[in-house]
Amino acid sequence: MSTQVEKAIQFRQLHRGPRALVLPNPWDVASARVFEEAGFPAIATTSAGVAFSLGYPDGQRISREEMIARIGRIVRAVKVPVSADVEAGYGSTPEHAARTARELMEAGAVGMNLEDTTGRADQPLLSLDAAVQKILAVRAEAAHMRIPLVVNARTDVNLLPGGNPEADYQETVRRLLAFRDADADCVFAPGLKDAETIGRLAKAVECPLNILAGPGSPSVPELEKLGVARVSVGSGFMRATLGLLRRAAEELLSAGTYTEIERAIPYADVNKMLGG
Repeated sequence: MSTQVEKAIQFRQLHRGPRALVLPNPWDVASARVFEEAGFPAIATTSAGVAFSLGYPDGQRISREEMIARIGRIVRAVKVPVSADVEAGYGSTPEHAARTARELMEAGAVGMNLEDTTGRADQPLLSLDAAVQKILAVRAEAAHMRIPLVVNARTDVNLLPGGNPEADYQETVRRLLAFRDADADCVFAPGLKDAETIGRLAKAVECPLNILAGPGSPSVPELEKLGVARVSVGSGFMRATLGLLRRAAEELLSAGTYTEIERAIPYADVNKMLGG
């Protein structure tokens, strides 16, 4: 996989089975290298994790420039294909999404998560037409650059508070089918943990489905049996790392001991991993 195009083709093929593609989600170079050394065939950045690590809350509060810069550092540090979560494309228009896609490909990434959020409390989701136009703009930009960018189109219907489960399911299907028909390679519905609903959705979309997994979710083998093609953990690993850091800090302050860091990767191993 010596070229970006070859990596993009390989990454797309990983969505086609026979096994589910399990994607860990790095937030910096060190986490990306850990995942690569663990043997994952590809990685996909977490926008929330990157934002948190740079001092921003999630939700497009980080600038496009800072996000792309971090993604570029990760791409240059690993050999496996890198997909990137760039939220809603850092702007409200198709042109904004196209610009983000262009800069992402220039940074070397081969995949892109694009969500249908607005950041507005009064209207949290884009209209379906507006979301589709963003996907079409990204696809056109990728064709212009002659890079088969793998587009993972996401709807946040199931992350909104309240709602009616069946109505939410029907709206999820409506949006994901439209995204598929706009030539998204994969569709993404975070917020679902019920196995029956996930299996029903996997059959309905008739294309690769990405599920966000974590505590309370079916296991990867179970998701695979349900027809899920892609499994990711979002900011879960990054937040788990912060959880360990919090516990270690509290132990150091209260007891003056170091139990929580006994399983740390040795200094020499980290230095070697990062080329020292």
